[in-house]
Amino acid sequence: MTGIILLLISGLALSALFSGSEIGFYRIPRVRLRLDALGGDVVARGLLWLTNYPTLFVATTLIGNNIANYCTALGIVMLVEHWVGNSAAMQVVAPIVFAPILFVYGELLPKTLFFHMPFRLLRKWAPLLAFFAVLFAPISGLLSVLARMLQHWSGALPQRLSWRLARAELTSMLDQGHQAGILRPCQKQLAQGIFSLASRPITEFSLSPEVFHSIAEGTDREKIIAQARQFEQAVLPVHAADDPSQWIGYLNVPELYVEETTQPIRIHPLVDIAHRATHLSSLMKLQRADEVLGRIVGQHDETLGFITPELLCDPLFRVET
Repeated sequence: MTGIILLLISGLALSALFSGSEIGFYRIPRVRLRLDALGGDVVARGLLWLTNYPTLFVATTLIGNNIANYCTALGIVMLVEHWVGNSAAMQVVAPIVFAPILFVYGELLPKTLFFHMPFRLLRKWAPLLAFFAVLFAPISGLLSVLARMLQHWSGALPQRLSWRLARAELTSMLDQGHQAGILRPCQKQLAQGIFSLASRPITEFSLSPEVFHSIAEGTDREKIIAQARQFEQAVLPVHAADDPSQWIGYLNVPELYVEETTQPIRIHPLVDIAHRATHLSSLMKLQRADEVLGRIVGQHDETLGFITPELLCDPLFRVET
């Protein structure tokens, strides 16, 4: 009798765990996961890894849920047989009687709890889920391979869909922050601009050497200021006097107004940025170097264009959301 009760309770508990964790997996905030993972949280790293391979997690929960339901059904049948004997009628009636209990405590209640507290509950039960993930790995791995084959044949793009879901989640968070008064309209617009432009290639924002005016090394101070005013540029790239394709650095024109005329003109180093770099990585590189002019370098070290923080920041506030 005790074994039957344990089988029934274990099946119900496992059904609740797998049903709820599946909902929690899709509700867990990925931004918080990434931040905790960067902070060294082992559980967050594991959950973040699973978000990149969702088919493995879903396969594990489906297998576990089927096994849990089978154990629960077996426990009900054995319990009825223990109480009333081998009665075919009671074996049919018993599942109908127990169905509301199984639905409430094995499906509805855990899904509701995981829906409202996905991060807390997934962190708490992560070790047990990891155990079952390893236990079911041979079967879930096979199902994952079959799912990938079906996606390949059907032309589905799960990664693109995943990014769309992540972006929708971030947009929802920004809207909630704006409604709660945490984010001002300009902050919300900036954040949405970053999400929209972060992965765009840097070549879309750069200016070619023909458009971005430059000066030769050794140009006198008055001529530099005059050319900066003429072309309305606060920074001017500097090339060798005998070779316009050889870039030495750049001048920050406002510095010429505060420096002593007897001092030599200070030439800042250019920040080399690969042509395959993205918008956000280029902006961060300029900020880390504490420079205001970058040179876009091609495959053969040729200069494809120039970029400034202003050219990168202005589109962030003009992007359509």
